[in-house]
Amino acid sequence: MENTSYIALSRQTALWRELDMVSNNLANMNTTGYQSEQPMFSEYLIQTRDSDFRLPEKLAFTQDQGSYRDLRPGALEHTGNPLDLAIEGDAYFEVQDQVGPMYTRAGRFTLNPDGQVVTAEGLPLMTEGGTPLILAPNETEISIGSDGTVSTENGQVGKIRLATFDDPNKMERVGGGLLDPGDMQPQAATEFRVQQGMIEKSNVNPIVEMTHMIQVQRAYEASNNLIETEYDRQGKAYGVLAGTN
Repeated sequence: MENTSYIALSRQTALWRELDMVSNNLANMNTTGYQSEQPMFSEYLIQTRDSDFRLPEKLAFTQDQGSYRDLRPGALEHTGNPLDLAIEGDAYFEVQDQVGPMYTRAGRFTLNPDGQVVTAEGLPLMTEGGTPLILAPNETEISIGSDGTVSTENGQVGKIRLATFDDPNKMERVGGGLLDPGDMQPQAATEFRVQQGMIEKSNVNPIVEMTHMIQVQRAYEASNNLIETEYDRQGKAYGVLAGTN
């Protein structure tokens, strides 16, 4: 008797998580390098007690499989800042966190008092030599090539490390636009271009996400109405059965 309610509740649980994802996407639509998160659902079939009949009945529940990042690149925006960098292609900047290397496509960098090129959170941008990228105080003519080579009026300073991964969707968001690769080993990126003076905008389409949010809210209300209707139906059925005793 409760099967209808259980199915509706499984759908509501999945919709609630989906709504969280949509809300987070909208909150980050202006975050540099942000890649939207999308839900993954599947249909989970179980057999009922009527499975031995000629036409066995199966119940279909909604199973929340998790989520994935939309890896499509965001639009590039020109800023003119020589330390703003965007990546064209499948690659990530490597920065050094307290717990180890992290990766990001948010290329809005600045200089800290020590001359290190750092993220907004103060994490240093790493070079292929495994050291932070450092600029001297008197160096002002900063040029960054499409391959990540950094030069100034005093010559070549270093080359930015850009990495790629076998399955980027296995990387875990850790905040601040950073991605933790976990046990995956980075590989040297080859198919990319670094664009100086530009940033990669979020790939979130606000109109699509707002439409998605409305659809999720309507689906949630429909599931809730189904649960209330089923509750009333069961109440009336129990009342009829009680009256016949």
